Amino acid sequence: MSEGSVVGSFVVPVHPHTVLAPNQNEGWQRLRDAFDEAAQTIKDLDADLLVIYSTTWPSIIGHQIQSDPNPEWVMVDHDFHDLGSIEYSFNIDQEFAHAWDDANKKRGLQSRCVNYKGFPIDVGSVVALTLLNPDNAIPAVIVSSNMYANRSETTVLAKSCLDVIKSQGRRAVAVTAMSLSNRMFTDFIKPEDDKIHSLKDDEWNLKILEFLKQGRLEDVGQLSRTIQRQIRVQKVVAFKPMWWLSAMNGNRNDLSGKVLAYEPIHGAGGAVVSIDPTPSGAGDKEYDEDDVEYFHGERGVLDTIDENDTGAQQSPVVEQASSGPSLWEPTEAEGSVNTDAAPKPVGAYPHARKVGNMLFLSGVGPRQPGTNAIPGGPIHDEDGEPLDYDIEAQTHAVVNNVKRIVEEAGASMDQVVDVTTFLVDMKRDFKGYNDVWAETLGKIGPTRTTLAIDALPTPIAVEMKVIVHLGE
Repeated sequence: MSEGSVVGSFVVPVHPHTVLAPNQNEGWQRLRDAFDEAAQTIKDLDADLLVIYSTTWPSIIGHQIQSDPNPEWVMVDHDFHDLGSIEYSFNIDQEFAHAWDDANKKRGLQSRCVNYKGFPIDVGSVVALTLLNPDNAIPAVIVSSNMYANRSETTVLAKSCLDVIKSQGRRAVAVTAMSLSNRMFTDFIKPEDDKIHSLKDDEWNLKILEFLKQGRLEDVGQLSRTIQRQIRVQKVVAFKPMWWLSAMNGNRNDLSGKVLAYEPIHGAGGAVVSIDPTPSGAGDKEYDEDDVEYFHGERGVLDTIDENDTGAQQSPVVEQASSGPSLWEPTEAEGSVNTDAAPKPVGAYPHARKVGNMLFLSGVGPRQPGTNAIPGGPIHDEDGEPLDYDIEAQTHAVVNNVKRIVEEAGASMDQVVDVTTFLVDMKRDFKGYNDVWAETLGKIGPTRTTLAIDALPTPIAVEMKVIVHLGE
């Protein structure tokens, strides 16, 4: 048996309009035509499995996987029941579902199969399977979207699925059923009056589609937290499927994408996008997350921000780190420079502050934004027992975090003029740290002071204090 793989991926909208009422609006019809084109592409790929990740099947206790081999029912949408009903009878790959469940548990995930007659299939999955697999010729599997899963958990979920795809030699197509922007009209509208709810939503939708068209799937995954805040609707499941889809494709940016249609559905952004694993020839990813293989229970879900609160204030504690002090939102004050691309502070201070033509960074460590993971591993466990760790991996991560903050300020790394480095074990770590310095900051030529200290607030081995000259 040859090793299996993901032979194609799709992003599709979740609302029933494309199934029940495409003729009522030209945009809905264009989406329906795009669904038909996608269905033909899947058929031409000779796929033997459809994997559906749907935002309209939320779960709280781990992930659930549909394992009823033939779920049959009548789907009536809670909001759009006036459009009619969709009868469905799906071909679910029960063996794959149970194998995925087992693979999830081996990688540390909470997971279970669902096999109850009459258990309703969510609208997103019903729409996707009805239009992408109209004759039920291809067996499918459906997984829920856990409302509280962070990117690490979602990435491991995809890797578990890939484990089974490869071991079974399957030609799989990964499908995310989701809206882009999901701010919908709260009153009924005439079909001919449908439009994207807000200009900001439309702008972000188009940016997402631009990246997907270029095959930059990993970039969309990395942008998700920023987009989540910008489009005003705090719905934590909204962009998880992009994390999952990126991981299903190896977190790559060199795929081949094609936008088949983009239209509003009752104010939300609906798109049908085809993503081919064939390399586009473009540059590959700069993957800025910890590349997790096993899930260990930590969760850093999407943070919330009150966009109307722009005044300077004391930063609130936002979460407890898995080891060490609490994490804070960076302080907002005159001249502050903060970014979601850097790890949260461990106290009430900004990532950096501009004073005249100088930029002063707070101490920067290797912790990763979002996950709080430490590349190369922590220096001790929660009980204070020493652990082996990789000082070079930690130092590279520090330099990368510095770069993100410097670039957020509109500067570049060649403008760094002075660095003070703190090492908790000078004798053990100086050589490895110094080697990474030579590869990175050493090529820029800032002045440097390296100090030995007893400890840092989190279980890390290295931290840097950086000064940047912004020019005249």
